[in-house]
Amino acid sequence: MAVHSPLSALDDLLDFSLEMVQNLGYRWKSPRFCTMAKKNKKAKNPLQSFRKAGGVLRMSEALRLGVHRRELYQLLDDGELEMLDRGLYRLREGPEPLFPDFIPAAKKVPQGVICLISALAFHEITTQIPHFVYLAIPRSAYQPTISHPPMRYFWYSEKLLSTGVERHLIDGLTFKIFDVEKTLVDCIKFRNKIGMDIVLEALKMYWRRGGTNINKLMKYAKLFRVEHILKPIMETITSD
Repeated sequence: MAVHSPLSALDDLLDFSLEMVQNLGYRWKSPRFCTMAKKNKKAKNPLQSFRKAGGVLRMSEALRLGVHRRELYQLLDDGELEMLDRGLYRLREGPEPLFPDFIPAAKKVPQGVICLISALAFHEITTQIPHFVYLAIPRSAYQPTISHPPMRYFWYSEKLLSTGVERHLIDGLTFKIFDVEKTLVDCIKFRNKIGMDIVLEALKMYWRRGGTNINKLMKYAKLFRVEHILKPIMETITSD
């Protein structure tokens, strides 16, 4: 049976409720809509709260830090913040993020891992430009609610989801993404979903760029039972 993290589910509900208040035009008329912020000492500087959090906060996170929702809306009106997705805000100051499409996944689906074509693009072993963010999530999870950017979700077993995960600190946020060899093995497992032509291109680019770790690649392939598919392909590629 699919389950939600209680805190994540509460954050989703709170973010949605507060956005509805904003969209209905009651944001200045309902100071008592949410009392969560009242329990916290009011933030002396809302912008500093964003800076300490890497520049990105969910509305529910901002409220827990003592930032009032009216302050958030004022910062939006002043151009200090931008809305990345429902209930998700980024500080505009500083350079543009390197991977803006990964931010909603990192903040709203912390148990998710960037995978498949998105991971191939990150590792620079594909000519494909992903039209979605490809995200691996636990088999027991419900589909997350992210309206932007377009997402494609893949439900992984615990072993498949926890193996070969790297953590990258970029633009002040931590992103989880599979290492290059695990990404290639995942692409073979999901070849019917993404296309065998993409898999073959990625394997060729991986081999030709140098710095390959064939032993690690084959270890993953054996662990996830695609060795019989990968081995003849790599024999052909390495013999050219």
